[in-house]
Amino acid sequence: MAATAYASGFQAGPLTGHLRASAQHPIARLHSVTKRYGQVTALDNLNLSLYPGEVVALLGPNGAGKTTAVKLLLGLIAPNNGSVRVLDGNPRDSQTRTSIGAMLQVTRVPETLRVREHINLFRSYYPNPLPGEEIVRIARLEGLENTFYGKLSGGQKQRMLFGLALAGDPKLVFLDEPTVGMDIESRRALWEQIRWLAAQGKTVLLTTHYLEEADALASRIVVIGRGKVLAEGTPTEIKHRVAGRRIRCITELDLNFMRNLPSVLNVEQDREAVIVTATEAERVVYELLRNDPLLRGLEVSAPGLEDAFLALTQQESN
Repeated sequence: MAATAYASGFQAGPLTGHLRASAQHPIARLHSVTKRYGQVTALDNLNLSLYPGEVVALLGPNGAGKTTAVKLLLGLIAPNNGSVRVLDGNPRDSQTRTSIGAMLQVTRVPETLRVREHINLFRSYYPNPLPGEEIVRIARLEGLENTFYGKLSGGQKQRMLFGLALAGDPKLVFLDEPTVGMDIESRRALWEQIRWLAAQGKTVLLTTHYLEEADALASRIVVIGRGKVLAEGTPTEIKHRVAGRRIRCITELDLNFMRNLPSVLNVEQDREAVIVTATEAERVVYELLRNDPLLRGLEVSAPGLEDAFLALTQQESN
């Protein structure tokens, strides 16, 4: 399990209707898991099943229990109650661990080893590793094989850790904040590699603070708070948890007038503009234009993942 020390957050409960084939056997599962640290309950009777070929994004505020869930699935800790199964085995068994890859946020990676030496070292931990050249290609490390880890840029270090997580050709991959320190081009390239992993039938469990990343990659999103599942489903399903659409415009109309329009949920000032949230956006836009022919800067948008995330987590904290 030395590989996990370099490179490795996530849960789910009742799944809503997306393309996860319910007849499939889960590749990993937390069943009614409770984990306590002294008087603090990190996970509270939590359930999560992961299936082959899906990318699951685990989202939640700091302290929600994401790290605890990952450690359980990696076999680094044991639950107080409930069961943890990975690939039909105990995640603490060495045979199970050889089918898991993990990219964790780490601070201590030997800086005096070259990229090629790190890759060869990690390959030696597994019975059937990927060829070194394949790891270099997947992680886009061509030309950097002889570079010391300490000389790599932040984005290059992330790519190397991503490659190390795949060294054993795993069936289940944990990715914790995989694109931190990457520029936009490198981030999008890594997204393509994550999609490729899922297309190969591998399961990816992703934690990220970039909600755009979760929206772009995940076939399923699980939002947790205080050790419990707050919501889960496809990105579209999660976003639909927030009622209404947002209308942004610059108008001279009185705010109270707009608040009293049919289906309006909220009205707030945003610098020179006004943001109106309404369940029947088209009807509201008609009334706005009818009452203010000089209205300008009109934008209508559906709630984003960030809106849904904030609504869910703030509701839990209240």
